[in-house]
Amino acid sequence: MFHNKDLKFVSYGEVLFDVFKTAKKIGGAPLNLALRIKSFGFPVTMISAVGNDKDGSTLVDYINNHGINTSGIIIKNNYDTGVVIVELSKSGSATYTIEYPSAWDKIEINQSLKNIVSSSDVFLYGSLACRDEVSRTTLYSLLENNKSYKVFDVNLRAPHYKIDTLNKLMSHADFIKFNDEELLEISAELGSTSKSIEENIHFISQYTNTDSICVTKGKHGAVLLWKGILYYNAGFLIKVIDTVGAGDSFLASLITQLLSNGNPQKAIDFACAVGSIVAGHEGANPEIKEEDIYRFLYPQQ
Repeated sequence: MFHNKDLKFVSYGEVLFDVFKTAKKIGGAPLNLALRIKSFGFPVTMISAVGNDKDGSTLVDYINNHGINTSGIIIKNNYDTGVVIVELSKSGSATYTIEYPSAWDKIEINQSLKNIVSSSDVFLYGSLACRDEVSRTTLYSLLENNKSYKVFDVNLRAPHYKIDTLNKLMSHADFIKFNDEELLEISAELGSTSKSIEENIHFISQYTNTDSICVTKGKHGAVLLWKGILYYNAGFLIKVIDTVGAGDSFLASLITQLLSNGNPQKAIDFACAVGSIVAGHEGANPEIKEEDIYRFLYPQQ
């Protein structure tokens, strides 16, 4: 499945609990990314912060038990572990109420974090962790002082973002992932008048000098710009249970495939399959085995 599992990944940002009407589940996009990458057998370190509380210790234990390095997780005495209230529509789409401030808003820079990132091959980060100045300043510092491959997961959660911040985060990225709504919103803010996904991918590519961009389109699959060439997957027909974490598993699958195997078409097909499987399950991090993915991709074989 993967040709090179020696790549070292670091994921930066929120770790938290998603609170549904009937359940409370561990989540946060950067953690979902880390969990899926680790499930493929790659070494992963998480950089975040939790409160000195029961939720915090539960999170750290859970992350440790899943084989992810927690040396980058800071314990905060004055802030609670993050909580997000999740409401699901009848179609399974999610809306979020994100408590503020939370421990992950206050990730303070230190030498240990710098060492973790400088020794990594791939550094993943999102936009939500920049809503507070403390975690935002730390992320900027880590981006400016390392040579790893930088993957920016655009994760717009109103009102927790500003175009100037997004612009700076994109300028550091080697790879940017949007959903279609995010792409069109940001492109329009930056001056694009087009409504075309492809035209706006090229617009962002030129604007940010980034030649690798992916845009997810929900049930309609995804478009990948990889080294100047567009690749497509039209999506898979599934019964959606909930969409929480599907985009995170998609990105984790895509970036590990691209950087390990280097075949863009196979990578986007694989990623769309994994994202669809996740959307067909409850929760962000269902266990998925290799044979499940290949059976989904190649049902006739």
